[in-house]
Amino acid sequence: MKIRFFFVLSLFSLQILLSQEPVEFVNPFIGTSNYGATNPGAIAPRGMASVSPFNVAGGTNKLEKDSQWLSNPYVHENVFLTGFSHVNLSGVGCPDLGVILAMPTTGDVETNHETYGTTYKNETAKAGYYAVELDKYQIKAEVTASTRVGVSRYTFPKGNANILINLGLGLTNEQGGMLKINSPSEVEGMRTVGSFCYNNPEASYPVYFVAQLSKPSKEFGAWKNPYNYEGMEAQWMTYNDKVRIKKGFTREVVGDSIGAYFSYDFQQPTEVELKVAVSYVSIENARENLQKEVGNRSFNEIYEETRDAWNEKLSVAEVEGGSAEDKTVFYTALYHTQIHPNIFSDVNGEYPEIATGKIGKTEGSRYTVFSLWDTYRNYHQLMTLLYPGEQTEMINSMLAMYDENGWLPKWELNSTETFTMVGDPASVVIADSYLRGLRNFDVEKAYQAMLKGATVTENNPLRPGNAEYVEKGYLSVESGIAGPVSTTQEYNISDFAIAQLAKALGKKEDYKKFYKRSLSYRKLYDSKTGLLRPKKANGDWYEPFDPNAGANFTKNVGYIEGNAWQYVYMVPHDIRGIIKLKGGGENFIQQLDYIFDAGHYDMANEPDFGYPFLYNFVTGENDKAQKRINDLLDRYYSNAPAGLPGNDDTGTMSAWVIYAMMGFYPVTPADPVYTLFAPRFKKITLHLEDNHEVMIKSFIKAGEPLKYILIDGKKHENLFISHSKLIGTSSIEMY
Repeated sequence: MKIRFFFVLSLFSLQILLSQEPVEFVNPFIGTSNYGATNPGAIAPRGMASVSPFNVAGGTNKLEKDSQWLSNPYVHENVFLTGFSHVNLSGVGCPDLGVILAMPTTGDVETNHETYGTTYKNETAKAGYYAVELDKYQIKAEVTASTRVGVSRYTFPKGNANILINLGLGLTNEQGGMLKINSPSEVEGMRTVGSFCYNNPEASYPVYFVAQLSKPSKEFGAWKNPYNYEGMEAQWMTYNDKVRIKKGFTREVVGDSIGAYFSYDFQQPTEVELKVAVSYVSIENARENLQKEVGNRSFNEIYEETRDAWNEKLSVAEVEGGSAEDKTVFYTALYHTQIHPNIFSDVNGEYPEIATGKIGKTEGSRYTVFSLWDTYRNYHQLMTLLYPGEQTEMINSMLAMYDENGWLPKWELNSTETFTMVGDPASVVIADSYLRGLRNFDVEKAYQAMLKGATVTENNPLRPGNAEYVEKGYLSVESGIAGPVSTTQEYNISDFAIAQLAKALGKKEDYKKFYKRSLSYRKLYDSKTGLLRPKKANGDWYEPFDPNAGANFTKNVGYIEGNAWQYVYMVPHDIRGIIKLKGGGENFIQQLDYIFDAGHYDMANEPDFGYPFLYNFVTGENDKAQKRINDLLDRYYSNAPAGLPGNDDTGTMSAWVIYAMMGFYPVTPADPVYTLFAPRFKKITLHLEDNHEVMIKSFIKAGEPLKYILIDGKKHENLFISHSKLIGTSSIEMY
């Protein structure tokens, strides 16, 4: 009887698991520890606005925003919350945004976040929703968001209560703001942000907002914490370094540490909803975003719409036959890929142009947050496959930046070029997308933009040191360019992409020229060590050479965020060429094994992302690929706050795990081919454009090697498949 009951219960549990929608497998807490740099707050797909709990300032928190290079508004281990920020970044390596903080409190108005902050409990996070209970105030705070509006619902106890809007606190390195209270239920203003990675501070810029409350307050006002004067003048200033409370003030307040408060006297427990619309153009546009995007809709209505939007986005891929944990890892990763790049234009299509100071206008969506050094490797290939319409708009956004700025973006954030990282990655992304079949953009303009980046040798922001690179084929240690070996490799990869696009466009001479340039990394190959080494301008090797230098993001002479082991095979466009340099497949595999077995593989950074898939390039070694992939999945990815191996890098880490669980990976950017291996799930259904479905089925038991593959019922002779064939097939079966 017990056995039968257990069997029925198991069937019931299985039915529940199978009936769950993709959105129900999203856990936004994944990546909020181990420096994953995600946050559990509420955001709509590609949202401009997001509402994140802010717990990196004050109290007894383990990680403080100013104590280190902390780039996220929330850390799971922290315990002291000081509000909810309304514009945030996810999975980036430097601090910025994290501003326009709202905070519900009770009792008297307190303006110091160290004093009004509180511990909390009972956190809940879903796609488009976050909730928490604030210990000090017995307040339940819930947040959701539409594309450009953050929405909060605070459930207050009986008694005096307040809602604070703090413009002094934030993650950004910039200061300064303005606010103006228009009524007992509305405040508008702006906050300066920028200086991402402590770069380009002269390009700091405003984010505008309009905040509206569902219930008018009994009392309102503004506060300002002025500069602390010293000397004779300070003796006459009774208000020196004291917070000024400006009760009932309805004119503009400007400063670094300013805020607004709205106070209530509730006779019973009461809910108040707060809507904060944002714009990077103007207060008027923020107001229009608020009116047209959410209007009078309630918190529940907005959350339901956002939840449905998330479910639709995530339903592009259906997975079956895996554990609930695997499904959560998979769909949370897909969720994270739908945060950045995000929409930058307002509902009327307006956005600030890059570099010009003008306001532009688009018919579609202007995208922003292009972390291209990260995303060119796998992320944009995934977007081209699963969300080609979005990817096309991203390319058109990059081409608009070229029109405005004269250069393709490198690491663009809110129409500022942060000049972060190295290489010329936009060329790779655009060429790759075209070669995978995207055509709704001006490819000739794109090609000319690529040529400019590849050929200009003076004052080239995309390719510093390009004159030496063009002349010698490599960057020397005397060039003054950071990571001359890895930067040479990045330029090579971009040249390969340009060559492939030139070939597709019938530009034969350009193809020959750039393909030849793409192989110049070979000049840095040292046959004695079997590694790529830094070299002097005169051709001599740089000494002393330590192949381990650069591990764990430490600075070194030759490489950016990595060492010689992590870069030796970062030549994805010439894998067969480096196999030949190594003296054949046996030597290649021997060194690849050593990199993994000696602990040199770094899952937390991009240069060696493709390494586990390289085994497939040597006949008979695919079993090792399978083992490495499974080991990495088991070790680094889980349904836990520390469930990412490190910074998500705007979805790049998440794109890796999605591919690894689906059974194919795009090893070579700008070569539309995937390598195949056993997926994590028994069945994966991809719902692609024109209602076409691709089903990937696995009949391989855990631990067994991949023996053969059937594509549409016919035996496939190798471990590679072109993008066009993959999206054109109906069934891929792995045995």
